Amino acid sequence: MMRDFLLNNRDELLSRCKARAAQRPERAATDVQLENGIPMFLDQLTRTLLAESRHEAGASLRISGGSGGDAYALSEIGVSAAAHGKALLALGYSLDQVVHDYGDLCQTISELAFERDAPFTIPEFGTLNRCLDNAIADSVTEFSAQRDADVAHRHVSDSTKKLGFLAHELRNSLQVAGLAAHAMEVGGLTMVGATGSVLKKSLASMEELIDTALAEVRARGKPTNSAIFSVASLVHEAKASADLGSVVRNQILTVTDVNSDLCVEANRERILAALANLLSNAFKFSHPHSEIQLSTDLVGDRVCLSVEDSCGGLRPDHEEKIFKPFIQFGDDRSGIGLGLSIARQNVETDGGTLTVRNKPGSGCVFTIALPNCTVE
Repeated sequence: MMRDFLLNNRDELLSRCKARAAQRPERAATDVQLENGIPMFLDQLTRTLLAESRHEAGASLRISGGSGGDAYALSEIGVSAAAHGKALLALGYSLDQVVHDYGDLCQTISELAFERDAPFTIPEFGTLNRCLDNAIADSVTEFSAQRDADVAHRHVSDSTKKLGFLAHELRNSLQVAGLAAHAMEVGGLTMVGATGSVLKKSLASMEELIDTALAEVRARGKPTNSAIFSVASLVHEAKASADLGSVVRNQILTVTDVNSDLCVEANRERILAALANLLSNAFKFSHPHSEIQLSTDLVGDRVCLSVEDSCGGLRPDHEEKIFKPFIQFGDDRSGIGLGLSIARQNVETDGGTLTVRNKPGSGCVFTIALPNCTVE
């Protein structure tokens, strides 16, 4: 009888199955990985054969399901096979490897039975094939369902991050526009002056953000729009917007002179947004009546834009954590914790880096470094 054969040769069958699995590329089977797979299936197959030898059809169906699969609820074999498929996905295995695990057992049973001249009846082979069919179907179904769920989750996460980026940048531009409008209202200024220019640029920036988002939706791609531009003009524009923040918060912004010949090749709006974010954070977290410094240097083949604040410094374990999405350490939680993450992403998209140097007891120096492309 097949049931007696399986009971008497259980360890040998499992040993051979593990040896077969180990020979396949990237499939190093262990007892832990197979806990919900082949050993459990072998025990369930043995119990199914016992139930059928006793003509207990109901018990057989509860353990292994009927022909054609589990129509309404998973059998015991279905539950453990589904867990096996889910576990293999988590371990990074492919769909064909899920099928191979059960195929190995079928081949091993046949080979060992031939070696030991153990005859099986046709109904016993039918039971074996039914159990294997149900196990493979349920394992593959769960594997595929879990994989699709993981893909959907990643898609939602990516979409959420992009939406957060758009909302954050729009919020920054709207904040600058609001400050400019307020300054014009209080001072009776016209749109012709410098403050009016800041307002116009902020509105233009919001329009470009929206247009870029719409273009990306249409094209399903990531726009580049890189160009060579003057670093001095970039710093000048960033200063014009930041000056409003310094007045509102009663702080001082000091900007060093920039070589007019200094140029970089990048997406100007992305780099401007990153620099504006660093300046905004500097005002937000620095002490009242303190100084914020914006300096530009050429270090080797890199143009470095540095913003030094007066926040008092960071804890040592916060230096990298502050660049992670939705992380906030300061008392001011008016934002959503995406600013530095988006700024770093903007800079790295154009081949640059964004780093922080901690000055305990004083503040932090955030530095954007971009490849220099100044023409000599």
